[in-house]
Order: sequence, then C-alpha cells, then structure tokens
Amino acid sequence: MREPVELRRQRIMAVVESRGPVKVSALAAELDVSVVTVRRDVEELTRAGRLRRGHGVARPLRDPAGTAAVPGPREGEPAGEGGAVALVVPERHSYLYETLHGARTVLEESGIRIALHIAPQSAGAERPLVERALADGARGLLIAPRWRNALSEELDYGWLADVGVPTVLMERRPRPGSALHALDSVCSDHWYGMHLAVEHLVSLGHRRIVLAARDDSPTARTVRAAFADIAAGRPEVTDWTVVLSSPNAVPGPGPSGTEPAPGASPASAGHALDLAALLRERGATAAVLHGDVDALMLVQRLAESGVQVPRDCSVVAYDDVVAALGSTPLTAVAPPKAEIGRAAAELLLHRLSGAAGAAGPVRRTELLPGLKVRGSAQTIIPATD
Repeated sequence: MREPVELRRQRIMAVVESRGPVKVSALAAELDVSVVTVRRDVEELTRAGRLRRGHGVARPLRDPAGTAAVPGPREGEPAGEGGAVALVVPERHSYLYETLHGARTVLEESGIRIALHIAPQSAGAERPLVERALADGARGLLIAPRWRNALSEELDYGWLADVGVPTVLMERRPRPGSALHALDSVCSDHWYGMHLAVEHLVSLGHRRIVLAARDDSPTARTVRAAFADIAAGRPEVTDWTVVLSSPNAVPGPGPSGTEPAPGASPASAGHALDLAALLRERGATAAVLHGDVDALMLVQRLAESGVQVPRDCSVVAYDDVVAALGSTPLTAVAPPKAEIGRAAAELLLHRLSGAAGAAGPVRRTELLPGLKVRGSAQTIIPATD
C-alpha cells in the first residue's frame, strides 16, 4: 500500500522546517520515493503557501533552528554548538516530528539556539551524536531515542545517565529502577489513551475486540501492554487478542525484550495481517489499530475483503496524524505530541535557568491523550454468549 500523500507531505515539511533548504533529490532518497513525486509535492506545498521552491531545492518559509536567524553564541562562548541545546530525534519518524516542533517553538521564543541532530536507523546511532554535541559545548539535551526493542533501550542506559548536562527524555519512559529512572522525562500517558479507545468501544456495545499494533518502539510496546491489561480487567470484554499490524511493525533482529501478553495471538513477521479473517475467526466486532497509517491501510484491506467500516467492524486508530483523511474518517486516540515537546523544553529551560528550585527533584511528567470521535465506530447490540 502506498503512503498517504498528506503524510508524505507532512514528512517533507518536517525535514525542510528542521534542516532548512534541502535538495529535492535528497528528499526523494530519504522518503524512498521518486524525484518526480517529491517535485510534485514541493510544487503543491509551494502553491499552498507552506514552502518556497528554488532550483531543485525545497526551502522553508522562514529560517529553521540552527541557522543565522537563531540567536548565536553569547559573548565568550565557543563557536559551533556552544551554548546551544542539542535536540536528538530519529530520522523517518513522523510521530516525533510534532514533538520536535513543539520543543523548537519554546526554545526559539526563549532565544535559545538549537542544534538539531537526526539519528539514523542503525542501532546505537544516538550516542555519537550526543557525544559530538557535548564536545561542541551543548549545555542541555532533549532526546527521543529510537529504542526499537528493550535491548537497545537498556544499552543506552549507562551512557545517557552520565551525559553531564541537564537532559530531558521526550515521549520515553525508562524501565522502573533502571539507571534512567531518575532522569527528567515528559511523555504521553498511553495507558489512558488505550483506556479511551476501549471505553469508547465498550460504551457502543462491543464485547469482542482486536488490537492490531506495532512492536517497534516504546510507544508500541506500551500500547500493547495497556490493551492487554485493560481488556483483561473489563468484565464486559468477553474476547480480545493482540496481533502485529504489519510485517514492518516488528523491531528487527535481536530480542524484543517482551513476552506475549496473556491472551495475545502471535503474528508471523513477513506475512500481511488478514484482519478480515481474524475478525471472523474471533467473532470480533471492533478493532483498535496502531498507528493510524497502518489503520488506514488495514481499513482499505477490510473493504477489499467485503468488510465495511463501521457497518461490519468498528475501528479506533491509535495516533491521529492522518486518521481523519481516510475515505471513512477514523475515530482516533490523539497523543499530545506537540505539547510533549513544549513541556520537555520548558522543563529543560527551568533546569538551565539557575533560578531557585532549578535543581529540584526529578520530574516524570505524563500528559493525557484525547479521543477524536469521527465516524468509524457505531453502536451494536451485544451478542449473547
């Protein structure tokens, strides 16, 4: 299935706004699409007043963080990144780009220079970027490590706990009791987000629910665990199961560090999920789908199998980047991603301020997601078991 056009254009906007002018050919390579496709997207974004276009280059409407438009080093500070706040996020991770922009807004308004680092998909990519930023004099760190599996997360605990400058994790919650437990963090309360999804479906009369979720990020693992906990604890839910939402939803080589949740059904990596068959097998009338791009694709596959949403199956997407853009707009849980970035930046600024209480207790802040009700879930009469 092709990536939705609007999501691809959002990714283009995120890259250009964070890095400044970018060659169309470089965008095409990063997004893994043709140069012709990106050129057409850039033309449409320019026509809509969202970008500026040069000769083979996409340009932001205003100078991005890290260019001359952002305040430079204070007097006496070294060149390079001296005095800047280093902001580290994974490449090709649209979920965290909103978080990045939320943090950027706060830092720019405070006159703080930003040194943005995009971590490639290779394991352990964040550490050399952080070390380089620190060597260049960065005085604070905002970071959202990729952490595709529990092993990669634990390998980062030691060095990240000892970076030596104020640090705030964004949209990440380290394992309790780990070396990073006492590190400032700001993230979404994904248990509550899943509670909203299940509560909405149960209130509509659904008693048999499937979760098709990813398993390649801390958010994905939290969503899976939360669904299992909530569904198992709701007497109204008479049957539930967890499966992988797509062949690409797994962490890749190496242990995932997670055991299958009670009642979960394994899905073979490399094989597309036949959600229609699973719904028939379980007698399920509703599904929660993570994330919303996978949700749109799965809803398309359901339609191809003769299953109409919401007539035959009610759907709630987890994440709300493109959920509203489907032929059937999807009801979706919306994590407060931009607010996460803003809150993380404000906490870091507090640590850097030197004001009274700036060195106070560690803060682990959670912001609650919301539920955007659209048209993909409807009331049913519960079947008698």
